[in-house]
Amino acid sequence: MAGVTDRPFRQLCRRLGAGLVVGEMVSANPDLRNTRKSQLRLNHEGEPEPIAVQIMGGDPETLAASAVFNVANGAQIIDINMGCPAKKVCNKAAGSALLKDEGLVKEILHAVVESVDVPVSLKIRTGWAPEHRNGPTVAQMAEKAGIVSLAVHGRTRACGYRDTVEYDTIRTIKQSVSIPVFANGDITSARKAAEVMQYTGADGVLIGRAAQGRPWIFREVVHFLQTGEELPPPALNEVEQILLDHMAELYQFYGEYLGLRIARKHVSWYLQNQEEDKDFRSRFNRLESAAEQLMAVQHWFKELKRKKELAA
Repeated sequence: MAGVTDRPFRQLCRRLGAGLVVGEMVSANPDLRNTRKSQLRLNHEGEPEPIAVQIMGGDPETLAASAVFNVANGAQIIDINMGCPAKKVCNKAAGSALLKDEGLVKEILHAVVESVDVPVSLKIRTGWAPEHRNGPTVAQMAEKAGIVSLAVHGRTRACGYRDTVEYDTIRTIKQSVSIPVFANGDITSARKAAEVMQYTGADGVLIGRAAQGRPWIFREVVHFLQTGEELPPPALNEVEQILLDHMAELYQFYGEYLGLRIARKHVSWYLQNQEEDKDFRSRFNRLESAAEQLMAVQHWFKELKRKKELAA
């Protein structure tokens, strides 16, 4: 979710019901801290607490130093990423590639936990290949090291985002440790969240890609867990306002040049959950000012509402 869960998106998700949001994954490499990308990812101004920062790397000392740096920068929770399957991460022996080296995992966990006085959580996959689902072993190792909670994605590193996610290993992990376990992977609705929690015994769920263009999924999950009833989808007027406000926050956070380019992918996600018009997306992606983008989105919703009124 790096490149997606920036500060504007995190704040939006919190407003719409997310209980906790985690910052974009940042490299533990100190040489990268002063880049524009890292500075933006480390910006947590105005975010509701607790501030959770996810760090990525493959060296215990470097990760520990990164944890110290981020706590000094305002982090109240450090999350270690051992779940990302991206080649550019795994090729550096980081992310889910670490699961192949349990000795190194143990060193990293102890180094980070012992370096800071804030809670340290861990994100893992079920293993590094379908025939090597060592998630339960890593989970027990994490608990002994002082990790306070686990998030488990129901695929192995080798699976990437292909194949059907499996929750059996998450259930086994939950049964093998006493710390909170959060299930992750293909949780696309409030009902699915409840079903996964019931099946695995997980204490909660993490939602990533399903929130792209649908940040209100969090309040839907909360409502379903509290009442057993599904919320109706938001009205078009509300979707329009959420999107326009999100775009405005992107322009303010990134500046107009970069903000309008980042807005393109978000607008595409929002509209594909409505009735996406591919011609509109093509035209929209050629717009070169924030004012034009906002006007185009307003016009798109106006036309969609007009069509729905005529159909009714």
